Amino acid sequence: MNHSILLTQQSSSSPHHTILLNPFLNPKPLKSSTKFITFNRRRNTYKFRSPVVRCSSSLSSSPPSSSSSGDQVSSVSTTDVFGGKKELSAFQALVDSMSPAVRLASSVVVVAGAVAAGYGLGLRIGGNKNASIGGAVVLGAAGAGAVYVLNSSVPEIAAVSLHNYVAGSDPGALKKEDIESIATRYGVSKQDEAFNAELCDIYCRYVTSVLPSGGEDLKGDEADIIIKFKNSLGIDDPDAAAMHMEIGRRIFRQRLETGDREADAEQRRAFQKLIYVSTLVFGEASGFLLPWKRVFKVTDSQVEVAIRDNAQRLYASKLNFIGQDIHPEDLISLRDAQLQCRLSDELAEDMFREHTRKLVEANISTSVNVLKSRTRTARDAKLIVEELDKILAFNNLLVSLKNHPDASRFARGVGPVSLIGGEYDGDKKMDDLKLLYRAYVADSLSGGRIEKEKLSALSQLRNIFGLGKREAESIAMEVTSKVYRKRLAESVTGGALEAADSKAAFLQNLCEELNFDTEKAIEIHEAIYRQNLQQYVNDGELSDDEVKSLERLQVMLCIPKQTVEKIHEEICGALFEKVVKEAIAAGVDGYDADVKQSVRKAAYGLRLTRGVAISIAGKAVRKIFISYVQRSRASGSRTEAARELKKMIAFNNLVVTELLSDIKGESAETPEDAVIDVEAKPVEEVDDDEWESLQTLRKVKPARLTTGKPGQTEITLKDDLPDRDRTDLYKTYLLYCLTGEVTRVPFGAQITTKKDDSEYVFLKQLGGILGLTDKEIVEVHRSLAEQAFRQQAEVILADGQLTKARVAQLNELQRQVGLPSEHAQKIIKNITSTKMAAALETAVGQGRLSIREIRELKGSGIELDVMVSQSLRQNLYKKTVDDIFSSGTGEFDEVEVYEKIPEDLSIDAGKARDVVHELARTRLSNSLIQAVSLLRQRNTSGVVSSLNDLLACDKAVPASPLSWEVPEELADLFSIYIKSDPASENLSRLQYLLNIDDATAEALKEMKDRAEPVKETSEEEFVF
Repeated sequence: MNHSILLTQQSSSSPHHTILLNPFLNPKPLKSSTKFITFNRRRNTYKFRSPVVRCSSSLSSSPPSSSSSGDQVSSVSTTDVFGGKKELSAFQALVDSMSPAVRLASSVVVVAGAVAAGYGLGLRIGGNKNASIGGAVVLGAAGAGAVYVLNSSVPEIAAVSLHNYVAGSDPGALKKEDIESIATRYGVSKQDEAFNAELCDIYCRYVTSVLPSGGEDLKGDEADIIIKFKNSLGIDDPDAAAMHMEIGRRIFRQRLETGDREADAEQRRAFQKLIYVSTLVFGEASGFLLPWKRVFKVTDSQVEVAIRDNAQRLYASKLNFIGQDIHPEDLISLRDAQLQCRLSDELAEDMFREHTRKLVEANISTSVNVLKSRTRTARDAKLIVEELDKILAFNNLLVSLKNHPDASRFARGVGPVSLIGGEYDGDKKMDDLKLLYRAYVADSLSGGRIEKEKLSALSQLRNIFGLGKREAESIAMEVTSKVYRKRLAESVTGGALEAADSKAAFLQNLCEELNFDTEKAIEIHEAIYRQNLQQYVNDGELSDDEVKSLERLQVMLCIPKQTVEKIHEEICGALFEKVVKEAIAAGVDGYDADVKQSVRKAAYGLRLTRGVAISIAGKAVRKIFISYVQRSRASGSRTEAARELKKMIAFNNLVVTELLSDIKGESAETPEDAVIDVEAKPVEEVDDDEWESLQTLRKVKPARLTTGKPGQTEITLKDDLPDRDRTDLYKTYLLYCLTGEVTRVPFGAQITTKKDDSEYVFLKQLGGILGLTDKEIVEVHRSLAEQAFRQQAEVILADGQLTKARVAQLNELQRQVGLPSEHAQKIIKNITSTKMAAALETAVGQGRLSIREIRELKGSGIELDVMVSQSLRQNLYKKTVDDIFSSGTGEFDEVEVYEKIPEDLSIDAGKARDVVHELARTRLSNSLIQAVSLLRQRNTSGVVSSLNDLLACDKAVPASPLSWEVPEELADLFSIYIKSDPASENLSRLQYLLNIDDATAEALKEMKDRAEPVKETSEEEFVF
């Protein structure tokens, strides 16, 4: 069966290949002239039909207004869709009037009549039987031809009848039975070429009319209408699919013939809609019935994009009817529409969320416009809250629908609203959202309290706006703080807070009503107290009424005493610090009565406690002390450093001491109630014997410092300088006291001026300024004395030998330095021990020390494991064992080697045993080689010693019989050893080790009393 085939012919006479272009990838139309021709094969003749493009873009430009199939079909006349009715010729009208039975009877009558007439005519003309038969054949064939012509015109007449029937009836009311009755009436099959071609043409025209133009969107019922019409026609799916492809070719041809960019885009959209609708019509079979990729050179992804985009447009049109008053029925119908559109759940979910976001964004935009309006009124403020309430109500509705029992039947994407990915998802719009959130918080607190429902609403609004937890809390805290301050001010001025039995309970209740953090409330209380205190001290002091007012405020706001003291220290302390700095800046000469009076006034008028006042003054004083210390360190000589330290001592005595006296109110003018005792710092006690142990300590002993006014010791540098720096500064001044002041004169000479004991008074005061305890002072003096004694003693004991003359020198040095005897002896012992340890290390390393000498040193009380390293002791042990194995006696005492010697050398016994075994294995083979070598040299005594060493190694590590290349030499060794009168056990063990049998051994023993045999052979027998 041949259906409509698309052919392409060029206008020129030369042949060209058919051109198929991609309607998506080629935006430029081809400038080629084409003609489309349809043909039907019948009796080897072709019938040409001029192409008529009936796509929606060529029909009426106004789309049907109703979405129902009946309205849509009725909006376009059947004449415009299927064309006018076709007229039949006279012959076709005659055939059309015959029923199949009449046609059959007529055909029989015509053929029979023609045969009879031919027979009669032939008989009349020819006069014989052959002529009559020939005439019957000729006229019978003519009659059969007439019958054939009659019957062959029936399919075309049936097709015209079908066309006229469809063109004259409502396509929506068309039934399959009507089409079958037409085929039955004419006795043709629906698969007949002409009849089927008319069915395809009718279907193609109808599909073209149903599809909207390129600029219009699908309404969603096109596929259902086409499927219904296809089923009514009874056309097969392959034929129907061929018509969809034919429509695609027509759209493609129009795109090639269009030179306008907008028209080209319109045809492109029309082609995409054709793909989408065709996919819905044929369902799963569209994959092989609609070869878009092969015919139009489009990719699978382009087909998927066309289906997806149209499905999204259809679903979006359904979403447009969804507002904030959504119902479960709406969601169910929306889900059905999604499935009908063949839209994926992911895309449907995204589109639904986007739709709900846009609905919320509309409310937000309205609120923002009102909020930023310059002519905003109270009514406008309520409008903002109303819009935000709509958002919250819509969000609650979506949350409830998400948890609905039938949620699985709802459209995908139902859930809480989110602004992510929308107009307000960005830093630029976040400020607007914060302003709206602030406005809603302010409205929630407008009544002076906040309800639980509002707290839940604020939490939801924060999630919808995408605000961070800290950002939302910061906004809420700022607004709530203002409301809390307002409520607190009303309570104070109205007297409600002061009249309350429990101030803390009243404030706690106020925080609970506003859902306000108590910690933030405490900060506000402190800020209020701080603000009042700042106002009161603007004149430099606090009056009694102001103090009472602050105490009343402290009680009402429940501010702890420690917090109040801290606030006073910060605010009043800053003012007092300014006064103290001015007093210190006056220096030693400028600290007069006026300065004293200003210090006393500030200390009392600002109502600072004595401890706080001293602490503030100490900060400023310590900075001055540090500056003196820095200048002392930067000095080029010890004398200059001591002078800077002496200036610091004078500043402490003349300024700092007086400043503390004024702060403490020790003057008679200061009221008694301003004096507050300061806890005394514990002092570490030092025994009198320690103070008397050194001459310099006796000079700085507290009992000796009776002259002059003592300086203060409350402000020290103990916490400002490390212990090492403080002791170094004290040691610098101590050396200055010991050596005196050095003055340089011309020509490089120096003059040293000794100082009297008055310098030690300043030394003691320096120790107080540096915060040194008595114990630390004693340690500095003692370390300096020990350092001096050690330097001289190391020179005297350079070789480590302590003689009688050197002892006398050391005693004289001890007397000069003033170092106690026990400390001097400890230093001497340390020096001698160090020297001896070095000597022992050298002796052991050079091998000049034996185990016997080690035992003598150990008996003298010398700790060998301290003075000699472990590696050297191990080497000494290895050397001692090696000497035993090479002594030539053949003796090996296990107790001596494995226990006593390791104990004397303080080494591990297990490791010592491993060393012995290793040496024994090595020496065993070496002893045999050495014995053979001495035998060849005719050194009999050496041979005996080597064999004894061999036996000693065997005692340490029992060996197996030894082998040698010349067995006669082993026999000679055994013979020589027999003559040395060895012990029987040694001789027996040697026989075993040399692998000598008993017969040979007995023969050699019989020769013991003979003289050394003279070899009859020449010395050539000893060739090795």
